[in-house]
Amino acid sequence: MTSYPEIRLHLGGRGWVAETACHKDVLNPATGLPVGRVPLASAEDLRHAAESAARGFDLWRSVPAIERSAILRRAAGLLRDRKATIAEALTREQGRPLGDTAMECLVGAEVLDFFAEEARRIFGRSVPPRVPGAIQTVLRDPVGPVLAISTWNVPVNHAARKLGAALAAGCSVVLKGPEEAPASTMMVVAALLDAGVPAEALSLVFGNPPDVSDLLIAHPAIKALTFTGSTRIGKLLAARAGAQMMPVTMELGGHAPVLIFDDADIDKAIAILGMTKFRNAGQICIAPTRFLVQDGVHDRFLAGMVKAAQALRVGDGMDPASQMGPLSTRSRVDAVAALVEDAVARGATLHTGGHRIGNAGYFYAPTVLGNVPTDALAMNDEPFGPLALINRFSDPDAAIAEANRLDYGLAAYAYTGSEAMANRLAAEVQSGMLSINHHGLGPVEHPFGGIGASGMGSEGGAEAVERFLVTRFVTRVAR
Repeated sequence: MTSYPEIRLHLGGRGWVAETACHKDVLNPATGLPVGRVPLASAEDLRHAAESAARGFDLWRSVPAIERSAILRRAAGLLRDRKATIAEALTREQGRPLGDTAMECLVGAEVLDFFAEEARRIFGRSVPPRVPGAIQTVLRDPVGPVLAISTWNVPVNHAARKLGAALAAGCSVVLKGPEEAPASTMMVVAALLDAGVPAEALSLVFGNPPDVSDLLIAHPAIKALTFTGSTRIGKLLAARAGAQMMPVTMELGGHAPVLIFDDADIDKAIAILGMTKFRNAGQICIAPTRFLVQDGVHDRFLAGMVKAAQALRVGDGMDPASQMGPLSTRSRVDAVAALVEDAVARGATLHTGGHRIGNAGYFYAPTVLGNVPTDALAMNDEPFGPLALINRFSDPDAAIAEANRLDYGLAAYAYTGSEAMANRLAAEVQSGMLSINHHGLGPVEHPFGGIGASGMGSEGGAEAVERFLVTRFVTRVAR
C-alpha cells in the first residue's frame, strides 16, 4: 500500500503548487480521520489560473486535431498504467471499495479515448451559394477557456468527461476539483499534462466553492462553464453564467423513478436493481430511487430487494470483502438518517436498515422503505444515499404520473415484457435518459444529461463537445 499523495494545485504556467495560505483536511470516510490536506487557492491564484488559460487557449487551439487526439490517447494509457495508485487514493478519500475505484479508472481512460476520437471529427461544412462564384463556409471553433467544476462522488469520471470534451474541442480549462476527493482528480490532471497538454492550457484549483465560482465565472477570460452538482447550486451558477452570456453544461440532481410491471422479468429486475441502487452507497446521480411496482409482483420484488440489501457486506473500501463503503461525509449520514426518520414518522414501513453502522466512519445500513407517502421528504428530495423507496401501483397511468411528478428529469428505469408499454414509456416518461429492461446508462458514447431541474446539455456522446464550440459563417466572393 502506498501513502496518500501530497495534494497540489496546478496553476498553469506556474506549475504544481503545494503550499498556500489555507488548507483543509481530507478525511477518510471509513474512519473519519484525516489522510492528508488539500491546499486552497487564493484569489490571486484563481486570477493567475484564468489568465494562464487565456494564454493556453491560443496555444492549444493551434495544435492540430490529430495531435490533440494523440495526447488524449496517451493520457488514457497513463490512467490505465496508474490505475492501482489512483484507485487506492480514491478509496481512501471517497470510501468506495477498491474494485469499484479501479473500475472507475478504467472508465475514465475509456472516456479520454472516446474524446480523442471526437477531436478528429469536429467538422465544418460548405453551403451552396445563391451568388455565382461565392464560397460559403460554416466553421466550428473552440469557444475559449472553460471553467469546469466537478464533484466528489465519481471524481475520476467527472474530471475525464469534462476535460476530455473541452480539450478535444480545442479549449483550455480551469478545473475546480472537489476538496473531498482531491488526489484522484489531481492524478487525472497529471496524466493529461504528462501526456502533452501544455501547462498553461490546464489548471487545477481547489477552494471555497462560492469564492472560486464567483471569481472565475465573472473573469473575462472564462468563456464557458460545465458543472456537476446539486440543482440548487446549478441554478445559481447558471444565472451567473447567463449574465456573462456564456454557454453552460449542467449535470444536476436526480430522483430516478423505476416502473416495474406485472409482466416484467422480476428476477432480472431484482438482480440488477439490488446492485445498482446501492452502488457507491447510493451516491450516484442516476441511482434508481423511487420504485413503483405493480400489484401482481410487488411483494416478490420487495422481498427480493430486502434480501439484496441485507446481503451486502458494508465496510472499509480497502477490505476486499467489502461490497459497499461508507457515505462520503458525516453530513450525508445525517441527511439520510433524517429522511428515513421523516418517512417513518409519516407512515412508511421500514423493512431493513435505517440505522448507522459502527462508531467510526460514516457507515449507514442499506435501507428499504415501503408504503412511502408522497409528502415524505425522501419522495421529493434527492436522497443520495443507500435508500430504496418501494411503493405499489395498480393503474399504469398513475405510475407514469408519479414518475413525472417531480421537476427532476435525469434518469428513469422500467421493466416490462410489453413492447407497447415500452413504447408508451419512451414517449411519456419525462427524463433525459430512460433505460428499459436493463441498466444501460453511462457509457461515454451515449448522451448523458437531464431535463428540467436536472440540468441541460450532455456529458456524453458527440453532444458533449457541442457546448465547447461556436459556429461561425463566412461567405466570400473572389474579386
